[in-house]
Amino acid sequence: MHGQPRKPLKQEDESVLSAKAEKLRSLQSQFFANHRNRIYTQEALDLSAKLLETNPECYTAWNYRKLAVQHNLSRSDPDYVAYLFHQELKLVENALRKNYKSYGAWYHRKWVLSKGHSSIDDELRLLNGFQKADPRNFHAWNYRRFVTSLMKRSDEDELIYTEEVIGENFSNYSAWHNRSVLLSNLFKRKAEEFPLEEKVLQEYEHVHSAIFTDPEDQSGWFYHLWLIDLTVKNYAPLLVSSWPSHGSNITLNGNNCIDGCGLSLLNSTLSDTRTLPVILYFNQAVEGVNMSTVAVKSELLKEDLVWKPLLTNNSSTAQFWGAYLNLGNMELEQSKTYSIEITIGHSMGIVSSNGYQYGVPSQIAFKLCVQTASTKRVEEKGGKLTSWRDDNFQKIDHFEDSDSIVSADLHIPTIPNWCMEAIEEEITNFRDLLSEGECKIGKLSLARLLTALDLLTHQHGKRKNHTEEVLKLYTDLMELDPTHSLYYKDEHSLVLLQQITSSRESLLPYCHYYKGATEANTSYVCLRLQNLSLSRMGSFENLLWVQMLDLSHNELRSIEGLEAMQLLSSLNLSHNKFGSFTALEPLRSLKSLKVLDISCNEIGSHSIDSRRYLCSSPLANAEVFAWDRFEILCGSFSATKFWEAFLIFESLNLTDLNVTGNTVADENFSSFIVKILPTLKWLNSEELS
Repeated sequence: MHGQPRKPLKQEDESVLSAKAEKLRSLQSQFFANHRNRIYTQEALDLSAKLLETNPECYTAWNYRKLAVQHNLSRSDPDYVAYLFHQELKLVENALRKNYKSYGAWYHRKWVLSKGHSSIDDELRLLNGFQKADPRNFHAWNYRRFVTSLMKRSDEDELIYTEEVIGENFSNYSAWHNRSVLLSNLFKRKAEEFPLEEKVLQEYEHVHSAIFTDPEDQSGWFYHLWLIDLTVKNYAPLLVSSWPSHGSNITLNGNNCIDGCGLSLLNSTLSDTRTLPVILYFNQAVEGVNMSTVAVKSELLKEDLVWKPLLTNNSSTAQFWGAYLNLGNMELEQSKTYSIEITIGHSMGIVSSNGYQYGVPSQIAFKLCVQTASTKRVEEKGGKLTSWRDDNFQKIDHFEDSDSIVSADLHIPTIPNWCMEAIEEEITNFRDLLSEGECKIGKLSLARLLTALDLLTHQHGKRKNHTEEVLKLYTDLMELDPTHSLYYKDEHSLVLLQQITSSRESLLPYCHYYKGATEANTSYVCLRLQNLSLSRMGSFENLLWVQMLDLSHNELRSIEGLEAMQLLSSLNLSHNKFGSFTALEPLRSLKSLKVLDISCNEIGSHSIDSRRYLCSSPLANAEVFAWDRFEILCGSFSATKFWEAFLIFESLNLTDLNVTGNTVADENFSSFIVKILPTLKWLNSEELS
């Protein structure tokens, strides 16, 4: 059992083990000699079989057996070939009796059967024996799916089998998991003829037998969570948000400023390359976003837009994609309005990670106007020290009617009424269960059910709001189950952010004017989400318009997902819990970022994994590490101390950076940062000469 201390061995037991170890070493020595010399005689095969029956985890021996079989297949005698593969199956069976969780043995048996020279008639018999010995052996269940596929055994028959196994023992997680795999296959393969509604409702009743019989056992609960996801999930990917949003008007001033980034009061400075970002945010990760699947129509467009996933790794699948409209080489006419139309999904090719095609084609149309600045040029944010003090901010009283902060849903999928009714019934059942006593996973399931119901009612135009109850459930779980408190805190943060960003009214209290960076009367708008105990960021689909963001005095350890906020130019992450520069990796994708405050975190307090410094791509294998430049900048400084900072900052154009209050922020580090960032004008609130 896990966590049980081993008892000290008796002297006679030690002698027996020592003799076994010596015998194993002798076998291995002879086997490796045969392997090196490519000896595949019957005697050599018998020796390798003896080794594998003693130690089934010797992967090299299994690979040797494959080479030996392929070598001996040169003989054309069909009887000998059948005998050869029969011996392999027999060997695997003997090895599995020694250890029926041996990866190598199960993989070797798959390899033998895949050659097509062996009968599969006895495989289920063998599996039944192993599954009776350990009904939760996931190796056997995985192999069972392989065998039933070869046998063309129906998923319906296998569902009956899993029901029988679960009936014998509710606590069989592997059987529940296999049931979810089977049903997923049926729903995907028989979308029209398979009765989804009827089957899902039956599954809820089926899993209730397990949950209400033993509420403390987690196997049924995990299956129930999968059922919730199945009930509310949209399998086909959809576009849920974009920047610019549909119907928006953007003004490009002669001083290179943009107005209308979701809020008419909001101003932003374009980068030196004068690129206009276009961001597409999907409800799930997709691939295939390119000029073939996304059509852009505008007289501004002189070349095809190149769409890229907004990630720092090499993945071709992402939830948010971006392209940049290059305005730098264009002769834009003053006071002229340019129309831009983007059509997504006009041709097949956008596909989710589970193989579903993009759902419903969507269109985004917005306008771009160029005007000569009528006031004195507004000084760029980087030209003056940015202060995050409260007295530099003023609350916004109201939004103008034309303001559109939160992107409207581009497409609301049609969810059948039975889905909402099923979720409502489950909520009633779990309220009854929780009224009888505390149940951690019951509270978690209720929180997810309430969240799902709010989503479904919104899609039906009858929005219900259980946010306060959900937040209370996660707060209770933090106290009830401190071991998993970080997970509950993350979920609490996501629900809270969804509540804040879901509408203009809920967002208004967090929007402030910032006047400290300008000399003219123009004011920037800052979204201030400080002091909310946030441990995780989310709801990025509602934050694409944000250019100035204050996340200080929270409990963030990561900013995963911030890559989507391509307009972000000023960011305050001070007084959080970032433990290393690697946690700031999403910043590398933010081309417009000028001001960054990461003061008073824990950067440098934790040991650095110097082994990663030896890799060509230390963080995510995203790109070749600029060794030459790094070594030159490093000079006599400790390379292992600074490589993470170099990788994060070397692609940025920051003008204002604050790193005080971190262990790493000593004099040497400041000197190194100044070398990395030639654009820097302010460091740690002091102006650089």
